[in-house]
Amino acid sequence: MGTDGPMLIEGPVEITLPDGSVARSDRFMAAVCLCGRSARYPWCDTSHRRRPPRSQRGAGPE
Repeated sequence: MGTDGPMLIEGPVEITLPDGSVARSDRFMAAVCLCGRSARYPWCDTSHRRRPPRSQRGAGPE
């Protein structure tokens, strides 16, 4: 599984964040951000589409 898109999880779902807070989604399918760019973290807001994948960033011609 890549890390430049969301992980889809059947809902409802609760996610405990590192600070101890809990994010909850009652949707039938939740898109969890894996790239870390989402302004709505832990939920995906499609920010991963706005930049090239990590594997291609900074890779220039040799």
